[in-house]
Amino acid sequence: MPIVNIQITREGSGPGRSAATAEEKAALIKGVSQLLLDVLNKPLDATFVVIEEVELENWGWGGLPVSEMRKQRGAGK
Repeated sequence: MPIVNIQITREGSGPGRSAATAEEKAALIKGVSQLLLDVLNKPLDATFVVIEEVELENWGWGGLPVSEMRKQRGAGK
């Protein structure tokens, strides 16, 4: 029984959206489940997919919150 955890940032996938849509999440669940069936022969009814949305202030890289890193990269252009 595979359990797949997907973490996505809560920024939306297009202008004016603050999160992924229900349709986008459904497509992720379907695609990941199908991949496990195709590659590992794991049945769809035994595969669980969990999507976690991470708020912007809860992640970063390069030792900085992502908002600060983006500011610095934007200033360097």
